[in-house]
Amino acid sequence: MDEKRMTIHVPASSANLGPGFDSVGLAVDRYLTLEVYDADSWMFTTSSSQLEGIPTGKGNMVYQVARAMAATRKKALPPCHIHMTSDIPLARGLGSSAAAIIAAIELADRLLELDLAKEEKLRFASILEGHPDNVGACLYGGLTIGMHTDSKTRIVEQSNPNVDLVLMIPGDELLTSEARQVLPETLKYRDAVKAGACGNVLVAALLTGNWSLVGEMMGDDRYHHPYRGSLIPGLFEALRDVKHYGVYGAALSGAGPTVLCLAPLGRGKEIAAAIQTDYVQYHVEAAHPATAGVEVYGATEKSVASL
Repeated sequence: MDEKRMTIHVPASSANLGPGFDSVGLAVDRYLTLEVYDADSWMFTTSSSQLEGIPTGKGNMVYQVARAMAATRKKALPPCHIHMTSDIPLARGLGSSAAAIIAAIELADRLLELDLAKEEKLRFASILEGHPDNVGACLYGGLTIGMHTDSKTRIVEQSNPNVDLVLMIPGDELLTSEARQVLPETLKYRDAVKAGACGNVLVAALLTGNWSLVGEMMGDDRYHHPYRGSLIPGLFEALRDVKHYGVYGAALSGAGPTVLCLAPLGRGKEIAAAIQTDYVQYHVEAAHPATAGVEVYGATEKSVASL
């Protein structure tokens, strides 16, 4: 195999946390990893079941995004062999596409020595995604609160939340495009005010560590739960009933169908095991917020160098 240039490591992410729609993101300790080698032509390989069937050439999403990033500086990418591994479930609401986008932007930045600021990476990624929640969490790590318009992208970072996570992952996929189609084009003014107030309280509770209030707001979302529930049988019952297991609250992770639960610190595995016993239709596992966002190893480095 040709000389190894670098390894790029990107966390998964959960978006929205209920009413923080298209704005709030949380990095999750599941990862997409790219091992980058010199090569004579572009080639993508994988040893992960999550990535079986990925395009092996220039049709790969990572190449497409990296090439687009390079084009903004009128540069061409040198060919590479990229071996991809991942434990992020695809099309389950855990930011698999956002992780690929951030990995690709980092790939172009490093290969071409673009010296991009994080704000530039965030802006480009948010333009591609249409919102900054997942990509922001993948880039910065921890908890992020952002906004994105045609003219600007802004984000606020928050230190790693002191909670455990419980992921309830169903067997069926749900594409974001399909989940978007069931959302209404508009909300009535009064409904929008109530939805916005719920989101505001969610953010305030997140930033002050008021986890019981965070959980209450997660369950009071008016932006997407009422509409996406039609695509996920049993969603409303699950969101309500998992509170009996000791979690602070639960919400669809991104567009779903994974349900994200916030649990007291140190109790994630215990709660996950209890939920798994009763919810056999899900694969339930404990996780943690990921402190760091995208990280890069040099070819000879043994430790991760955080950006």
